[in-house]
Amino acid sequence: MLHAARTDSLNVLALSFFLLLGTAAVASPAGSSPAADLEFSVARRFPAPEARQGVAADPEFLYVIPNHALGKYRRDGGERMAGWECPEGQPLTHLNAGIVFEGRLYCAHSNFPGVPHVSSVEIWDTGTLRHIGSHPLGRTDGSLTWIDRRDGRWIAAFVHYGRRGGEPGRGPEWSRIVEFDDQWRQTGGWTLPPDLIARLGVGGYSMSGGAVGSDGRLYLTGHDAPELYVLTFPEAGSVLQWVTTIPIPVEGQAFCWDPSEPGVAHFILKRTREVVTARLGASGR
Repeated sequence: MLHAARTDSLNVLALSFFLLLGTAAVASPAGSSPAADLEFSVARRFPAPEARQGVAADPEFLYVIPNHALGKYRRDGGERMAGWECPEGQPLTHLNAGIVFEGRLYCAHSNFPGVPHVSSVEIWDTGTLRHIGSHPLGRTDGSLTWIDRRDGRWIAAFVHYGRRGGEPGRGPEWSRIVEFDDQWRQTGGWTLPPDLIARLGVGGYSMSGGAVGSDGRLYLTGHDAPELYVLTFPEAGSVLQWVTTIPIPVEGQAFCWDPSEPGVAHFILKRTREVVTARLGASGR
């Protein structure tokens, strides 16, 4: 063991005000029903040099994820408590999102930008930050970027890229979300609507982060757009429905919902190496 559719002018203006004031209003995709009057407000932030790929949370700590290392921080004051790392490719290459489940940190891992795509789920003990397990998925149809829990099962995103890290003949439109049981046997799956794939695929990328909210909806982030996409699972068929888009003060990458504060989520701001905590709630306007 080891120790898009185009962004309209209203979105741009909303994001500008968010960056200045710490708050952003909701923007809806073309053709969707109007969303509730919601906003994201920044609650706190702290520097973390590991803030490159994503962040996971338990009730007391945040686990900040770069490519082949981890940092454990107190969620309130940002004090760094522990770290873990390995040399690139020995054996881990590209960690992405993570989730804490039953006292263990599970992280999506891939060989990005290598092709063909090879993926695994890596596991750490949250108390000691010791690497305690790995579930190899082998050659996968897409590169694993995030995992989460839904209705007692795992869901996982396998993405295809249009440029670096892409396989010949398959672009972002081949990205998919797969459901697994606890033995990692596939039990279901979904695709994204074409208009959202087009929006995410700008620059040749796809889904970098995803997590199911307490409302049962799926929230997604892309690679570098300051947006949070809200989707619902279909009653029939396999295509998710894109409901709305929320401007956020971070630029894509993986995030997580807080397990003890409903409506609170943790993000990273890659360009400044920060962890940003924000609350989604009803607007006071």
